[in-house]
Amino acid sequence: MRKVELLIPAGSLEVLKTAVIFGADAVYIGGEAFSLRAKAKNFSLAEMEEGIRFAHERGVKVYVTANIFAHHKDIEAAEKYFEELHTMKEKPDALIISDPGLFTVAGEICPEIEIHISTQANNTNYKTYRFWYNLGAKRVVCARELSLTEIKKIREHIPEEMEIEAFVHGAMCISYSGRCLLSNYMTGRDANQGACTHPCRWKYAVMEESRPGEYLPVYENERGTFLFNSGDLCMIEHIPELLDAGIDSLKIEGRMKAALYVATVARTYRKAIDDYLESEETYLNNMEWYKKEIGKCTYRQFTTGFYFGKPGRESQIYDSSTYQSEAVYLGMIEKTDEQGYAYLEQKNKFHVGDSIEIMKPDGRNITVYVEEMLDEEGNPIESCPHAKQKFSVRLSEMPEKYDLLRTATQG
Repeated sequence: MRKVELLIPAGSLEVLKTAVIFGADAVYIGGEAFSLRAKAKNFSLAEMEEGIRFAHERGVKVYVTANIFAHHKDIEAAEKYFEELHTMKEKPDALIISDPGLFTVAGEICPEIEIHISTQANNTNYKTYRFWYNLGAKRVVCARELSLTEIKKIREHIPEEMEIEAFVHGAMCISYSGRCLLSNYMTGRDANQGACTHPCRWKYAVMEESRPGEYLPVYENERGTFLFNSGDLCMIEHIPELLDAGIDSLKIEGRMKAALYVATVARTYRKAIDDYLESEETYLNNMEWYKKEIGKCTYRQFTTGFYFGKPGRESQIYDSSTYQSEAVYLGMIEKTDEQGYAYLEQKNKFHVGDSIEIMKPDGRNITVYVEEMLDEEGNPIESCPHAKQKFSVRLSEMPEKYDLLRTATQG
């Protein structure tokens, strides 16, 4: 069996550290330019180097996305950007690129960095994989429209050392491998330049040509319908099939997501992969735990996408565009002291006396009580009402650095 990588997204330095601590083999991030998630916080060069150093010290790789479709005006800036990456002391392990022009520029300026071909390049057949391999690409990311049967056929027709990466969890795009024009048409913000406004999640109605201004809602229930709104991909129940298809890297979507989402998904897939590699029986016996844990982070209803054939109406969500979540992120432990206090930055409000949960990287969830809170000056407080408030907390059981706190969940 091929060695499999768990690839986790990070939109900020805090989330990168979370991904590394909670089980990622590799993390993918975006710089402040040339990334298709312009609304993510993204990384300055200094933050990128700090994040890469943090990951490398723990044996984790970092890939940098540069997967926009470039226009003439982008080329000179791209050359400068790749030169900056080339001169970094801590370099990324790979660049994720979709545009042949940027592929050429990256290969000329930083040939020492691997290039992976983004899903945006619409990679749907083994000839395409071999085309990119012959140009120097180490890895190609599958188009989301491929089935597992098709991926297995690709593996059979490409060099053994070439790598296949595929999305296994997260949001699905309405358009073919993300090549969407809705945002540009409706708002002037180009999805293929990193500025998507996600109009596929908006609510729509029908208007008949001879009745302008008369909107006819398409009812699924009393709330109307969301015509383009897809479910979220989730393949936690199909790790054996993914590995059997010859996929080298299992990729989680979500560079816009917060630390709790990243920690939950990374930890759950890490355990599922490791359990399956130990034995299929262990994997199957722990399935209910995986499913319960995945349900604690934000999600729409789940689908297996195109992996087992073309998805039907069950893969679309017609009555809502909102996420579900069974837990709320409270903060990450930054440090602890000998007096029994843990220090963190507030992500959501909680109170003295609350029952909350310590989420540990090894898979344990420990329910604790909030015994005491102190503000930055050491004054007692009953709650942490202010966003990004720095404070310390004493819990009924001492957490460790990098543990996450979340609201206690049932079951």
